[in-house]
Amino acid sequence: MGIILFEDAKVADLAPATLTRPAAMIPCGGYQLAELVESLGVPLLHATRPHLRGTVPNVCGESIDFERAELVLILNARCVPSIGTLRALAEWWATKEVGRVIHEGTLVAALIPANALGQWDFDPQSLAALPDFDSIPVRELTLPLLDHPHQIIQYHLEILADNLAHRLQQGSYTEAAAGTYLGPAATIHPSATVDASEGIILLERGSTVGPYSYLRGPLHLGPESVVLPHSSIGTHVAAENNCKLGGEVSCSVIASYSNKAHFGFLGHSYLGSWVNLGAGTTNSNLKNTYGEVSVQSGTQRVATGMQFFGCLIGDHTKTAIQTGILTGKMVGICNMLYGTIAENVPSFVNYAKQFGKVTAVSAEVAATIQQRTYARRGRTQNQADRQLLLDLYDLTQPERARFAANLPVEPLVL
Repeated sequence: MGIILFEDAKVADLAPATLTRPAAMIPCGGYQLAELVESLGVPLLHATRPHLRGTVPNVCGESIDFERAELVLILNARCVPSIGTLRALAEWWATKEVGRVIHEGTLVAALIPANALGQWDFDPQSLAALPDFDSIPVRELTLPLLDHPHQIIQYHLEILADNLAHRLQQGSYTEAAAGTYLGPAATIHPSATVDASEGIILLERGSTVGPYSYLRGPLHLGPESVVLPHSSIGTHVAAENNCKLGGEVSCSVIASYSNKAHFGFLGHSYLGSWVNLGAGTTNSNLKNTYGEVSVQSGTQRVATGMQFFGCLIGDHTKTAIQTGILTGKMVGICNMLYGTIAENVPSFVNYAKQFGKVTAVSAEVAATIQQRTYARRGRTQNQADRQLLLDLYDLTQPERARFAANLPVEPLVL
């Protein structure tokens, strides 16, 4: 038996969140899809876009014994990582009933005999071309998909409370106060205030909360993450491992190794990994008209259906002090941001438009900064890390060309 998480063509619509990671590894609601389905207790493998191969465990002939395995679950990596998704998959798996789930022409999942994959080259786009695939019966099952980046926050707000209840049941925690649970070696300073009246507060192993901070649930703080003194961490915040939180944060997802350490506001937003927000950086999550927020997603203008939506920032992006990010903005990976961000910013851009300067950040400079950032956290950059940035610089070149013709590459002072 085994599970293969595959990425379809629409995964590109989730950029910049999916530029550096498979869609199944996007944090949402305190879980990643890959992390959640691991609890089914079967081998879990990724069939990813080519530039991500080598960065995550991938499908190979030795990973699943297709001759001896009975069934394989093929699951779209854009599935929302909710407990509802997990329960639906577990119930289906228990029946061992072969079938496929289709939503508006998109393959969401399929439970099929393992030997049916014998001729599959593990290219996600070739699944439907497998012999007799169309003859597999269609099953009625509700498994929501992420179609646009803003939905990471939209679903996060919906599913966080239930997901945290599941985490609490599965883990080992000590109840430090009513509705506040600590993993091993997690600590809250006695002067901090916690409010779990609207949802539980869950602190994972080795996480710490500093003096005179305020925490309001539902809230999830990942392993070795830190809430700095005098911080206000509001409802529906989920930070992965090794993050630093300070100032005011609410209704946001913060991926591993990112810093929002200083005073300033972050709300209804997504930060990728290795993001650093400089002191005073603040985003807007509400229009002055109090109307619905629309976002530019690729070449589409998308109505979010949300009155509150802040920004989405890709991995390895840094902001200078006093940076202001307007409502509903998408920012790519490996950027340097200065001043007011009043438009979407593509990847690998040194953006200081307010001061009359916009240039490209070279892949070599981005890789050097990555190496130094890793070293500050005791990590070592490997060749796969570096190659990923080199590949992504080329892949995102059309994005920069649409943003500004002949954008000059100006190496930063290193």
